[in-house]
Amino acid sequence: MSLSPVHVIGGGLAGSEAAWQLAEAGVPVVLHEMRPLRRTDAHQTDHLAELVCSNSFRSDDAEYNAVGVLHAELRQAGSLIFRAADAHQVPAGGALAVDRDGFSAAVTEAIAAHPLITLERGEVAGLPPADWQDVIIATGPLTSAPLADAIRALTGEESLAFFDAIAPIVHKDSINFEIAWFQSRYNKEGPGGTGSDYINCPLNREEYEAFLAAVLAGDKTDFKEWEKDTPYFDGCLPIEVMAARGPETLRFGPMKPVGLDDPRTGRWPYAVVQLRQDNKLGTLYNIVGFQTKLKYAEQARVFRMIPGLENAEFARLGGLHRNTFLNSPRVLDGQLRLKADPRLRFAGQVTGVEGYVESTAIGLLAGRFLAAEKLGRPVLPPPPTTALGALLTHITGGANAETFQPMNINFGLFADLPADPNVKKQPKGRERKAAFARRALADCAAWLGARNAA
Repeated sequence: MSLSPVHVIGGGLAGSEAAWQLAEAGVPVVLHEMRPLRRTDAHQTDHLAELVCSNSFRSDDAEYNAVGVLHAELRQAGSLIFRAADAHQVPAGGALAVDRDGFSAAVTEAIAAHPLITLERGEVAGLPPADWQDVIIATGPLTSAPLADAIRALTGEESLAFFDAIAPIVHKDSINFEIAWFQSRYNKEGPGGTGSDYINCPLNREEYEAFLAAVLAGDKTDFKEWEKDTPYFDGCLPIEVMAARGPETLRFGPMKPVGLDDPRTGRWPYAVVQLRQDNKLGTLYNIVGFQTKLKYAEQARVFRMIPGLENAEFARLGGLHRNTFLNSPRVLDGQLRLKADPRLRFAGQVTGVEGYVESTAIGLLAGRFLAAEKLGRPVLPPPPTTALGALLTHITGGANAETFQPMNINFGLFADLPADPNVKKQPKGRERKAAFARRALADCAAWLGARNAA
């Protein structure tokens, strides 16, 4: 059977992984990488899968850490990226860190040597030609302007090429409900609401003033040179920018206390921090309006000053950087196809995942989904109990499209553990994480076995 080639645009981690998965399944691939004919402000070499921001793939602990579970699943699935990472590992304690040059050279050599992969150097300016039947776009956060503009025109989405200011996300089970309470402002139900849709954390005047001072004094990240001319996105001003405009700005903005009755006093607090449900499972809540460029350690310290969040565990801390990503819950289907043009699939950071490992995972899934389709096999998505499935579910529908922002893998995205009626206390902490990890790896192995059987 003669198969038309799949065109993969972007030779980063996601694009290289997608191309490898397709080729290993027997599908010919043309991998397009614009470097060195067109350079970026961040890359230094012409190698595929060049690591730009860090040489770390984060924790390799597959027993208690969600990203470590994702590592293990990617290894189970025959990831090229993780084969190269393991071969070029450098000492980093419990993390998987690599020799940058050796790693990217190994990926480049493997891709170049594969008989079913053709590597073409050159920019794909604008949407792919109409005669390209199957395309995976894996262009990452530095998507070239012509292609980004074409995607924006096709999707009607505006979430491309601006400073995306990201608010922190908190694990619900770490919030102190002896202080915090559920209530919508003035008990308004709204579309699909109940009148108790927000978690509220109250501050008195002294607590507010101390919090404000900490925000203003906190250590903040600097922009890279090539980011400095990118404007803020309207409506996503960092809290420290608002705080600098005057001591009452936050209290009349995201910390506005009106219409909220503290059940401990029966009165409106001096200021309130609200958290809004961030995923369908109801395990994660984002801090409303708290976009920030405070450094990570400062965020954890400052945000734990908020009553009710003193023991907060963060699924994601805030950030501010230039990015290019789709509102995937709105524009992609469960197989990563663009609803407006299903011949186009997306992979990697452009889909709204954060980090090298997550980008690789979505590249692997995009490649495997398209390979199955090309070969006439069932397209079987990984179950939501796996790290791969949890990540896929989140970006293609589990997240709230109205507040969608890039996300790392974390246990808050996994389908919850079933309650055991024979156990009085359900697992918590490390025991709970271990239970998630065991189930994920077993279910991933079963999924891979079912795919191979198909």
